[in-house]
Amino acid sequence: MEKAAAAAAQGGGGGCGDSGAAPSSGGSNSSSRSSSRPTSAGSSPSSSASRGGLSGRQGASASAATPAGRPEGGGGGGGGSSSSPSSAAASPGGSGGLAAGRTTEAVLEGSLSKYTNLIQGWQSRYFMLDFETGILQYFVNEQSKNQKPRGLLSLAGAVVSLSDEAPHMLVVYSANGEMYKLRAGDAKERQYWVTQLRSCAKYHTENNLKNTPTSRMKSLSLLPPGTSNSTSSSSSQKSLNQSGPPVVTITHHKSPAAARRAKNQCPGQLNEVRECSTRDLILVEDEVTDTEDNEEEDIGVLDDQRSVILHLISQLKLGMDLTRVVLPTFILEKRSLLEMYANFLAHPDLFLTVSSGSTPEERIIYFVEYYLTAFHEGRKGAVAKKPYNPIIGETFHCSWDVPKDKVKQSRTNSPSPSPKGKAPPPPENYKLRFVAEQVSHHPPVSCFYCECKEKKMCANVHVWTKSKFMGMSIGVSMVGEGILYLLEHGEEYVFTLPCAYARSILTVPWVELGGKVSILCAKSGYSATVTFHTKPFYGGKVHRVTAEVKHNPTNTIVCKAQGEWNGTLEFTYSNGETKIIDTTKLPVIHKRIRPIAKQGPFESRHLWQHVTNALREGNISAATDHKQLLEERQRVEERQRVISNTVWKPKYFIKEGEGWIYFDPLWKTH
Repeated sequence: MEKAAAAAAQGGGGGCGDSGAAPSSGGSNSSSRSSSRPTSAGSSPSSSASRGGLSGRQGASASAATPAGRPEGGGGGGGGSSSSPSSAAASPGGSGGLAAGRTTEAVLEGSLSKYTNLIQGWQSRYFMLDFETGILQYFVNEQSKNQKPRGLLSLAGAVVSLSDEAPHMLVVYSANGEMYKLRAGDAKERQYWVTQLRSCAKYHTENNLKNTPTSRMKSLSLLPPGTSNSTSSSSSQKSLNQSGPPVVTITHHKSPAAARRAKNQCPGQLNEVRECSTRDLILVEDEVTDTEDNEEEDIGVLDDQRSVILHLISQLKLGMDLTRVVLPTFILEKRSLLEMYANFLAHPDLFLTVSSGSTPEERIIYFVEYYLTAFHEGRKGAVAKKPYNPIIGETFHCSWDVPKDKVKQSRTNSPSPSPKGKAPPPPENYKLRFVAEQVSHHPPVSCFYCECKEKKMCANVHVWTKSKFMGMSIGVSMVGEGILYLLEHGEEYVFTLPCAYARSILTVPWVELGGKVSILCAKSGYSATVTFHTKPFYGGKVHRVTAEVKHNPTNTIVCKAQGEWNGTLEFTYSNGETKIIDTTKLPVIHKRIRPIAKQGPFESRHLWQHVTNALREGNISAATDHKQLLEERQRVEERQRVISNTVWKPKYFIKEGEGWIYFDPLWKTH
């Protein structure tokens, strides 16, 4: 798993104001401790369980302190104190606050190691946590704690995570994107600091939410379905599947009248899903050139939206599976994930060129060239947004008319020129057809299939998306594989897909790809390895990709590629030739799709039309209502299938082993 600190590197640097005047790295033998100072009654965080927060740790300061300079390994620096605060009045307990009405307010203080920069590494610092203000500040040493602090963080909206990047390490991510990487003396001391920091952060985050006047933040809650809330109105999310795991969801509460108005604006949205035994008849003559560009506004995250995200991630754990977490509507882009997969074929001429190679070597090189250029058009805009999670049974259909003169010929066989004095014949088109379907809800599995009968080639892909929380990033693994069939040559190319990461989710989120994928043709003995490089913690370029094509029987490298998957790519071949492809200048052939009025009720654009229209109008509240109706219907029907012991039957794909195959693939009729 990618380290949490590295994943959050895009959100902010190390501690503010820390410089080389610090002591050298090493363990500290000073103990963390708590102190108190007078404050007004009732001003402290409240929790009935707070009395147990520190009292259970009394006497812990008698434990052995960490010797200075003790080897820590890994991070090259010492931890902080190995003993715990000894005062029972020091801090809030695990549930988030001090007992209401206390007349003293706690300050937790002690030594921790802090990562300053690449050159100086870990440095011993003296930290003070003020529970009343929610401020974590640090000094060079204990003797300087009455002077101006070297740096400070507000814990309101902050996220505190454990990290295995170095022994006994923890990371504090502030709401403004700044990050403190800290190390304690031992695991017990680290856990204690984490508990207290999280408790303080939780109190001040919730307090800020209560005092936020924006309408979007009023009555904001994250409740698993079925959890009662006396302040909720009839429009709040409710449990429709009590037997399943809890769903973390953001609910925008409305009055019953507003809920009825929203429902009336969605005619037919709650009609029962029918599991059709017959497949939809898709009339190609009804398709028209798609005019929607799906461009997303690159405005970043607004302040009130950031507060919503902070409230959400404050309840998530590092590495948590986000499959069942319902994310806020304003982070959505205006298309389904199924349609995003279709946009991988925005350069269908390059895709069809693969079968034109005169040798196995040419064909796999052509496929690698297509593969490396397929991802940039799938991303719209620089800001990361999330496509709609497809509803089970949702489908997407489209096609491309690809002019034959746009499909390149073999690199070794150039097309013959037209005879002089004769006008070239009008261009003829290849027809490339595409269908995608969501075949499973838990786990979320999408399948898509495309074919060109004239070129005798088709591709079948199944993808299981798995997402996890990584601190200030979200990682999405695309588990599964695809197979490209070149029937004329009897070749099959098996390929995988990279992971995707949404970085800096509290500032201006952006997407990068990462991981190593493979392409293999068993018949020809050629394979390719493609590596999507994530940005290093320090320096380095973004969106880098490298590839290598090899003939396995002779262990010969026949092609290398490097560059950016959303920029310029350079290919070098074994004969010494090179080629440059600028993905930003490649012509896009628009897909053809039937108007919404002619689409079936579970085709993507028809299904999500109300959400899409509301997002275009900037009406997040209405978009949320429409989205929740679709999700609610899906949960109801899933529960009904469980009760009736009914297995969902997809329309177009059949499960075979661990994968899914299109019901009528081209290779069956060829």
